[in-house]
Amino acid sequence: MLPLRGLLRRSSRSEALIRRLLGRGFASSAPSLPPFDHQPRPYKGMLAEEVLQKRKKFLGPSLFYYYQKPLNIVEGKMQYLYDETGKRYLDAFAGIVTVSCGHCHPDVVNAVLEQTKLLQHTTTIYLHHAIVEFAEALASKMPGNLKVVYFVNSGTEANELAMLLARLYTGNLGMIALRNAYHGGSAGTIGLTALHTWKYPIPQGEIHHVMNPDPYRGAFGTDAAGYAREIQDHINYGTSGNVAGFIAETFQGVGGAVELAPGYLKLAYDIVRKSGGVCIADEVQSGFGRTGSHYWGFETQGVIPDIVTMAKGIGNGLPLGAVVTTPEIANVLSQKIQFNTFGGNPVCSAGGLAVLNVLDKEKRQAHCTNVGSHLIERLRNLQQKHDIIGDVRGRGLMLGVELVTDRKEKTPAKAETAVLFEKLKDLGVLLGKGGLQGNVFRIKPPMCFTKEDADFLADALDYAISGI
Repeated sequence: MLPLRGLLRRSSRSEALIRRLLGRGFASSAPSLPPFDHQPRPYKGMLAEEVLQKRKKFLGPSLFYYYQKPLNIVEGKMQYLYDETGKRYLDAFAGIVTVSCGHCHPDVVNAVLEQTKLLQHTTTIYLHHAIVEFAEALASKMPGNLKVVYFVNSGTEANELAMLLARLYTGNLGMIALRNAYHGGSAGTIGLTALHTWKYPIPQGEIHHVMNPDPYRGAFGTDAAGYAREIQDHINYGTSGNVAGFIAETFQGVGGAVELAPGYLKLAYDIVRKSGGVCIADEVQSGFGRTGSHYWGFETQGVIPDIVTMAKGIGNGLPLGAVVTTPEIANVLSQKIQFNTFGGNPVCSAGGLAVLNVLDKEKRQAHCTNVGSHLIERLRNLQQKHDIIGDVRGRGLMLGVELVTDRKEKTPAKAETAVLFEKLKDLGVLLGKGGLQGNVFRIKPPMCFTKEDADFLADALDYAISGI
């Protein structure tokens, strides 16, 4: 998922193509954003150029930004964002799949404000009702014996803790993860991640990556059994025969919205458990009803993991994550002191509980099914019209559109994707990008996204593609 400036550096040929295509502009009759009853406040703060210069001076140089001229986003309301000029954008990426209820949802805002007035922080060395109320509500959403909750601050922290649990519980070290996966940016989770653009050359320690069951690009297509055999072969030839655990996203997010081949996780879980390992579901992006058909992504595969990690949508933007596991597995951490200063913070717990309540009250899971099905149909119609669209995939509001220059060879349309990305921004649509080559549009908006928004997105994409 490279920023545009990274693509521009790739070659003079790519740069020339991007400049030529951007110069074409648009045809007539550009689509318009749906009406929305919200007036942003006049912005009187620092403007984009000054923000960018200070960011370059005071923040780490590894930070990247979207767009040739980065946006200064200063306000948000539900599924929309506003820049410093008051221009409105349809947020189809939800702060990287984080804003579940909607930007500044009043119920979440009120819960955070009321708790902040009373007590901003205390740790778990004292009692507080907010953490246990949130934990109980979250545990009620889990199947089987997944009833013990650990609160952390991010998906990276959640996956670090899950890996620790797996190794301590089984007594084994080897972890199996999928190629094309992303599980975090810490020293440990970089090992689990399998996209070279996100990895540094540091020791990774007993991590084994197996073939990802990608129905579009994978060697076995939708044949889950072929991919599962590869796991067994890897255990037989690449390990001692025993492993600590297996971790997988049900929908590979950073990897380009890849939904795993049907039935794969059941076969994989059986193989891993027979080899002494536990099974971890990374629900950081796909949880909380976003898929529409199910509350958790792993349920789409008919399995129950031993450990589930989550973050992002759990807090609607709050720094919040969680690990949920069984009492038996959780007990291994009682051997030593396990502590997280901010895990279960009262403000985050109050906000997290409000998120669960909003998603239930507003029936967001069913809404994702309804709107997502409509959007998928629109996108697949565009696929029939435009050869550059190689694949439309996903379910609910967890979708991906892969762009190619040759459908037969599935050649990534890297430069064209960068051009369309800019054109869609100018039209008022903010998308994500993913895949190793950055040629997949990730469409994962706040879960209050409407059919009118879906139609605008599809019309904007059609309009933009028609102009290149």
